[in-house]
Amino acid sequence: MSQFPIISPAAAYQAVTLASLGSHVQNSPEVPVSVQGAVHRIRPMSGFSFVILRTARELVQCVAEPEHVSLEGVREGCTVEVSGLVHLDPNSRSGPEIQLRGIRILSVPAAEMPFVLSKKILDIAQDTNLDHRSIALRHPAERARFRIQEGIGRSFRDYFSGQGFTEIHTPKIVFAGAEGGANIFRLDYFGREVYLAQSPQFYKQAMVGVFDRVFEIGSVYRAEKHSTSRHLNEYIGLDIEMGFIDSFEDMMKAETGWMQAMTDLLAKEYVPELELLRAKLPDVSNGIPSLRFHDAKALAAKFVKGEGLEDRDDLSPDEEQAICKSVLKQTGSEFVFITHYPTAKRPFYAMEDPENPEVTLSFDLLFRGLEVTTGGQRIHDYQEQVAKMERRGMNPDLFESYLQIHKYGMPPHGGFGAGLERLAMKLLDLPNVRMTSLYPRDMTRVTP
Repeated sequence: MSQFPIISPAAAYQAVTLASLGSHVQNSPEVPVSVQGAVHRIRPMSGFSFVILRTARELVQCVAEPEHVSLEGVREGCTVEVSGLVHLDPNSRSGPEIQLRGIRILSVPAAEMPFVLSKKILDIAQDTNLDHRSIALRHPAERARFRIQEGIGRSFRDYFSGQGFTEIHTPKIVFAGAEGGANIFRLDYFGREVYLAQSPQFYKQAMVGVFDRVFEIGSVYRAEKHSTSRHLNEYIGLDIEMGFIDSFEDMMKAETGWMQAMTDLLAKEYVPELELLRAKLPDVSNGIPSLRFHDAKALAAKFVKGEGLEDRDDLSPDEEQAICKSVLKQTGSEFVFITHYPTAKRPFYAMEDPENPEVTLSFDLLFRGLEVTTGGQRIHDYQEQVAKMERRGMNPDLFESYLQIHKYGMPPHGGFGAGLERLAMKLLDLPNVRMTSLYPRDMTRVTP
């Protein structure tokens, strides 16, 4: 097959796309090409067969005529290298196709698939999907979700790198939990009790004293005993921390800029996935509105009654949904910042509002009825931080290494953390966060 130029997933980021195949026939009706991929489906017809090849990003239709190529030994699931002539039929809905002239089998599956991958919709139970995750992810719609997720991560890295932030990588085995409480995994570390990081909070604050502005994409662990559609015990956090701020609103402006960059990137470079998933991107061109917590609580009270209003210091899932629906109706925005959360519900490092110490200079970002980001301004003064820890019954001596940054000088600073899986879940309008986790970890699942 050496006479055919190979277009393979290793050749370029976009791998084989219908557009790239079409470009081969712009100036010539028949151009030789060789493509590597997996046999997604074989459709026998009268006198020929369609072989649908699954490449890294798209499905490519090939035509196998007996006089030109034999399909002996070829079945769904085989990985192959095919060669042939690119053909563009103006009446074809599938775009350019390859008239096969050769096929080389690279591998053959040893067993039948546990379910049919060639269906347009992978209609299987969630547990079946997760039990056979590595196979289920080969389905075009399943993997498209993670292309979109890749785009979210790319936009985060590209945007904040462009804003002068430095990417960091912080430890996930830590001496204390940034959020405190019982929702923390304990480890035996050579005879000492240590923890899995609930967030990179302490370290990203420390790095503000080094780089001024930092960001990280990394794993976060929460020992929350929740078994809901919105919770995972391990997820990917998208975190920033920035110094020399004037207000906690600087972080809200930074996140708004990222959201605008994210939707622009997805609209430009992820059209095949968006179309396949029928995903609708939010409009962030006019910014993101904001509401103070107590105003949001009052707004939600118009729609949510009874149990949803019991916690005066936080928002229930029903309240978040009601607020988002109301804001969407009033402003057209599917995002809304909720600011000035009560001090009682925010961590010890959250800066209190000088005008009202009962609330903090903090925010959550709600998107389509779900909180996807938490952020705010941090305490940077040493005495103020120690005093708040003592008011909460914490022993500052146990946080000596963390308090070094305050003791030896820190600029006003703040940041936020977003959950990648939650953001992708709402962006794609999916019912369960496990559907946007490659290999979800929850209270009952640690395999595969």
